[in-house]
Amino acid sequence: MSASYDIVVPTVGRPCLGVLLDALAAEGVDADVILVDDRRRATTPLIPNGAPAGLPVEVLRGRGQGPAAARNLGWRAARREWVAFLDDDVVPEPGWAASLADDLAACPPDVAATQGGLVVPLPPDRRPTDWERNVAGLERARWATADMAYRRRMLEAVGGFDERFPRAYREDADLGLRVLDAGGRIVTGQRWISHPVRPAPWHVSVGKQAGNADDALMDALHGPDWRRRAGAPPGRRRRHLAVVGAAGTSVAAALVQRRALALAAGVAWGVGTAELAWRRIAPGPRTPGEVAAMVATSVALPFAASGHWLAGRLRARRLP
Repeated sequence: MSASYDIVVPTVGRPCLGVLLDALAAEGVDADVILVDDRRRATTPLIPNGAPAGLPVEVLRGRGQGPAAARNLGWRAARREWVAFLDDDVVPEPGWAASLADDLAACPPDVAATQGGLVVPLPPDRRPTDWERNVAGLERARWATADMAYRRRMLEAVGGFDERFPRAYREDADLGLRVLDAGGRIVTGQRWISHPVRPAPWHVSVGKQAGNADDALMDALHGPDWRRRAGAPPGRRRRHLAVVGAAGTSVAAALVQRRALALAAGVAWGVGTAELAWRRIAPGPRTPGEVAAMVATSVALPFAASGHWLAGRLRARRLP
């Protein structure tokens, strides 16, 4: 027996949305596509040239509060048994729609969700950059909403996505953990999507450190064991805090003329920064531009990561 589904896509109107819609139209999906326009100021049409012929598209106006809130708006407007979430920067592989239908039909009643496979195409002629390797990490991400299908009744049971996660980060892991806690199973299907690496500024890694605040929220909501349960890597929080501590100690000691302490702490600061930079440079293409970007951002990165994490902890303490 076939399972019915709707497709929900949160979007801020990036050009890649058109690529996704064209791919879905080519697949001949038997579903309604619900686009949630999450732009804060929508001054232009979301789909400048209109939806592809034959693809039923409904556009909802979001509140500009991030993908968690946008997805909630989308799935609550859905009417079918399953809700398939896609990001607006993915491209379904040929046969995706048929594989999704097979994945859903194969799910017994205790399966609450099914995850699609994801591949990130990397340059074949050189080593990937730090940003490209960061995006490629999605291939190993558990429950990534780049391609996740949930039973609508399970979303209703757990309340959907937690809108306290404002970024496209950890909101999917939080939902997955709550679904498991509610007794649902999450399985991996046979379908595949491609996630191309989009252009990003050289300092993108510093901005991405805002996700450390979401890690602090995960600590508060799910306890210290959530990384193991969600399959998330351990990260470098302790090392970042140590580097920031060494930098602070060096500056403070210099101000009170404790020269030996200032020198020792300064050396520790420099060694920690150099270790981080080399860890990011070594597997990359090592071009002059990439090396310069890694050195510059490695100086700022521990401070950005630690600051966001501490701010997130303070906010988490005020949670009910």
